[in-house]
Parts: sequence; C-alpha cells; structure tokens
Amino acid sequence: MSAGPEQIAVRPRARLDATVRVPGSRSLTNRALLAAALARGESRLTGALESDDTEAMRGCLAALGVAIEAEDGTLRVRGRAGRLRAPERTLDVRESGTTARFVTAAATLADGPSRIDGGPRMRERPIEDLVHALAELGAGLTLEGRGGCPPLALAGGGLPGGSAVVDARRSSQYVSGILLAAPCAAHDVTLRVKDGILVSRPYVEMTLAVMRAFGAEAGWQAEDVLHVAARPYRGEAYAVEPDASSAAYPLAAAAIAGGRVRVDGLPAGSVQADLRFLDALEAMGCGVLRQDAACEVRGPEGSLRAVDLDANDFPDAAMALAVVALFADGPSRIRNVGNLRIKESDRLSALETELRRLGAGARAGRDEIVIEPAPERYRGAALETYGDHRMAMALALAGLRIPGVAVRGPACVRKTWPDYFRALERLS
Repeated sequence: MSAGPEQIAVRPRARLDATVRVPGSRSLTNRALLAAALARGESRLTGALESDDTEAMRGCLAALGVAIEAEDGTLRVRGRAGRLRAPERTLDVRESGTTARFVTAAATLADGPSRIDGGPRMRERPIEDLVHALAELGAGLTLEGRGGCPPLALAGGGLPGGSAVVDARRSSQYVSGILLAAPCAAHDVTLRVKDGILVSRPYVEMTLAVMRAFGAEAGWQAEDVLHVAARPYRGEAYAVEPDASSAAYPLAAAAIAGGRVRVDGLPAGSVQADLRFLDALEAMGCGVLRQDAACEVRGPEGSLRAVDLDANDFPDAAMALAVVALFADGPSRIRNVGNLRIKESDRLSALETELRRLGAGARAGRDEIVIEPAPERYRGAALETYGDHRMAMALALAGLRIPGVAVRGPACVRKTWPDYFRALERLS
C-alpha cells in the first residue's frame, strides 16, 4: 500500500448533480483473470480494474507461469490450458480475499508444490472450509496458520475432481474458487453446498456467468448441487463492467445529500450482486432509474424512510446502506450479514464503533446491525478505517451531511478504487 495523508476531511454539501464512472469490477476482473489464465489461447480483457487486489491476483498468476501484458487499457492474457507452473516463491495474496480463495484452488493445478500467504489480516480470515472441500476432490493441502487461516501449502500435481461437499455458510468465495478451477480438473466436479446454505448466492451466479463466457460447462443440477464438466476454458475477448460495489457509494451520496447522481456504464441487467443496493435505496424513498447503460439515484423530496432489510445478497454495499440509515426517519435494521465479520475488518463491530463516534445509536449483533438516527447529537469526528477500504468509503459519506468529519488512513481505498476521494470531492 502506498503512503498517503494520515486523514482526509470531507466537505458537506447538498443537492448533488453529478455523473460519474466508477472503476472496473474487482469481482469480475479477478474471475476473468483466472479463467483467462487457465484457458487455451489468448484472452483480451477490457475495462479491468487496476488496484491492489487485482495486482495481487496478477502477481500470483505471473508466479504460476501466466504471461499478462497491459496495453492501451487492455490486459492480454496468454492462457496455459489448465497447466500452471510451480512457483519459485511464496504466492503473496496481500489482503485480497478473492485472490486468496481463488488462487488456493487454482494452485492445485500447478505441476509442483506452492505456498500461499498474505498480510496480517489475511492470516485471520478463515479458509479451512475451502481446504476441506479441495481435499475431498483429491488435492493435497496443508494449513499452516492458526484457526483455519493462511498460510497454507499445496502439493500441486493437478486436481483429480469428483464429488465434494463445501461449507459455504461463511463465504461464497469458497464455492467460486472451486468452480473456477474445476474445468481443468481430471474429471467432472460435482459440488454440494452443505445444508443448502450459501451466503451471497448472487456472487456464485456471477462466477458461473464468467465461466460460461470463457466456454465452461457449469451450472446448478439442483438447488444445492453444482456440476462442472472437465472441459478447459477457451481464450476470449471479455469486457469488465464498472464495479457495482464501488457504485454504491456515489449512489448513496445522492440519498444522503439529495439531488441526483448517475453512474455511467453500469447496466441494470448486470450480474453483479451489489446492484441490488438500488432496491434498498428505493425502499428508503429514493428515485431510481435503471437503464441499459447507466443507473441513477435521486434523493427523496422528504425524509429517508427507515428500513428492515436482509442484505445477504449485497454485503459489500451494506456498508453504504448503514451510513445512509444515519439520516432516516427512524431506526433501521440490516440483517443476515454475519459474513461482514470476516472481511478486511470485523465490519459490524467497526460500524458500531464509528457510527457511535458520530453520535448515532448503533448496535451490532452476531449477523446484523441496528442504526438509530440521532441528528440532534451528530458531531464531527476523525473516523477510523481499520485499514478497510469499504469502511473508508462508507464512513466518508457521513461527512456530506455532518460537518467536521475526517477519515483516517484513507490510502486503504487503493484496494479497489484508488481515486475514490477525488471522485467524492468532484460530486457537486
């Protein structure tokens, strides 16, 4: 992470009127990079995100023998037809959850052993459920970290395939990681979701959509059973959409400050799960316009309405929703988001602490948070980010209405949107 200012102040404003374009989707970029790396032939990825997370993925793939060239905004990826090279060094996933989970599955396809490690927070993020499922499919893996967390060592030599059960109660990325590697297994892969419980299911649907775009045969056999044919990917031209998770923040700004914000290039029919954040803003009284190549939010004429919402399908955007709820006409409850506790920070506890610092009432439970607006008590404060890009982006939104808000450690936004604070300042 590059150095930056210790904190950034946010300027209050009202009645926005802005059109923005957000960076490419991190989720789509990292999925497409891996599919292209495992494909036969060359792929061209346009619109791909350039950030710390995607740099982590590219670095790991390069160490596994994948040639990736950046040229005029396009990534040219020379696929290895499912045969990766054993790396000469530890694969550093940094603090990227998608990279850690996806590369763990992909590294089983290397022709020799590898080791995967990351930053301090990554060593606190569980991966054992993925390891157990890969072991059922014949992979050789050993967890070296504490509490089922990285680092881990892989024997390599290929993924035999077959049937496995995956516990996806904590993260859908365990499922997506296995799916992405499965076309290059020796035999078809059948994956059953334990107890039929899959958090953030739309992210798995996104994974399937990317896989199919690169020629994979993958899909649901039943409500809780996935099947992938052992048929390698093919190289393709793939356009990465703008990031719906990042788009949640400027769209939330319109709800908070009033006026209108439009995000260009983001289609209403996108497979990205966080686009469902628009439904939440609509429920709070915002005007929402969905088009083929843009989405727009207009703040309500009156007060924002309090909501009681299940945000399991859009957990990353739930952070923005919690800050919007500061300005609603009553208490709001955001539930079924227990997986926020194992992200880049314990986001439920962090939100509780920082929203209280602003003067609001906030209570975090095991898998929910309740926000109690108290505008008469709101006060400016320097808010902690916990090194978490989503915390930084979400908390900054409070400063659009509350004078004196600053965000500490703002450089963490480099993980997904390096230009975020400049983009926020340009909203007018």
